[in-house]
Amino acid sequence: MNVTFSERAIEKLNTQIKNKDKKLKLKYETEGCGCVVSGVTALWLVDFEDDDDLVFETNYQPLLVEKSKMVFLDENMTIDFLEQANCYMLKSPNEILNPRLRLVEVSDVHEFQS
Repeated sequence: MNVTFSERAIEKLNTQIKNKDKKLKLKYETEGCGCVVSGVTALWLVDFEDDDDLVFETNYQPLLVEKSKMVFLDENMTIDFLEQANCYMLKSPNEILNPRLRLVEVSDVHEFQS
């Protein structure tokens, strides 16, 4: 899997990430979606890796991705920042995976897992 951050996304992340020890994680959230196929991606800032996480090198910083959720993602993706919407976007050459990708700082990832 290849993930590239646009220059706009890198600039915005640099202003938003205050704790440089945090790790970026591309999370595929399914809670409240009714079905795993109806999940939504989000960018999480986490303190540690989970057992299911793989680490991918990017042009910005390493990105954690859940191995079990990679089937829902594309091989080549870009994370961009849209000034007019004040949000991130996850896209691939084939589709827009999330036009409103949000950045969430999570102190304990397990508090979101049931």
